[in-house]
Amino acid sequence: MKASASQTTLLVTGGAGFIGANFIHYILKKYKNYRVINLDLLTYAGNLENLVEVEGHPHYRFIKGDIADKQLVNRLVPEVDIIVNFAAESHVDRSILDSAAFIHTNVVGTHTLLEAARRHGLKRFHHVSTDEVFGHLGPDDPPFNEKTPYAPRSPYSASKAAADHLVNAYFNTYGLPVTISNCSNNYGPYQFPEKLHALFITNLLEGKKVPLYGDGLQIRDWLYVTDHCEALDLIIHHGRPGETYCVGGGCEKTNLAITKKILELLGQGEEMIEFVKDRPGHDRRYAIDFTKIHRELGWSPRTGFDEGMAQTVAWYKNNRSWWQRVKSGAYLEYYHQQYVNR
Repeated sequence: MKASASQTTLLVTGGAGFIGANFIHYILKKYKNYRVINLDLLTYAGNLENLVEVEGHPHYRFIKGDIADKQLVNRLVPEVDIIVNFAAESHVDRSILDSAAFIHTNVVGTHTLLEAARRHGLKRFHHVSTDEVFGHLGPDDPPFNEKTPYAPRSPYSASKAAADHLVNAYFNTYGLPVTISNCSNNYGPYQFPEKLHALFITNLLEGKKVPLYGDGLQIRDWLYVTDHCEALDLIIHHGRPGETYCVGGGCEKTNLAITKKILELLGQGEEMIEFVKDRPGHDRRYAIDFTKIHRELGWSPRTGFDEGMAQTVAWYKNNRSWWQRVKSGAYLEYYHQQYVNR
């Protein structure tokens, strides 16, 4: 059963991950009459300790499960008004080693959600995608925008590109009210420490060196995660069905520049950098032109580079037990401790 007419229910898939968890915090704080169902399989990057603060919230509910599980998805979708699909295998290095899980979750899982949304007549299906579907840019190329042709270069980005095409097909074929967002690289609280910011900050806090790929001159457009959540909020509620919105930070930085900033904020020297062999097919540059979402929805990133970096470093310094439990693997027991064994 859906909530009352005055109450909106969101199914947030992958809500125990980095961006999904930040989005759940954002929604429950902003909308007092919204319910959130968090569906997450709790693979290695899904961490319920990201959501400890909302566990007792009367409008929050967690369900452990796979978005490719048709029976489960079709049981949940009649309760909801909007699906926000964060659920994805997302680490490029892991997709290079074994791509099967990426096809299962990112393609089959998205298809399962779309089919359920179509059958049950949802108000909106929003799909959270990545700028990596567009390939990579040369040093003088203009940033990606909504008209950029797709040119994925890794199994991860290929699986996300396939999902994007499926979402668009369900709008054109069935009239499902979908939107897609392609975002640049996020950073901020609760990020799994295999990604650059979280790994480097926590390594340095442990007295370890930071492993920087190649020459460190790969360029990314960095977006603070709370700014991304605000963009998603606007797209879901005011974006035009069938449209894609590129969400970027307007903050192109090399990995080396990010590393040096982290070192500066933690009072460390460049001797803590360990240059390591570059990964295969490492894209050289990404950047996003967010003109469309600014023009149509009035969004632009609020958090500048220096502010966002300082806030991120401070969060990891102040939440040492959180990332220590992630790095040790102890976080994996949290679900059983809180949901199974009590």
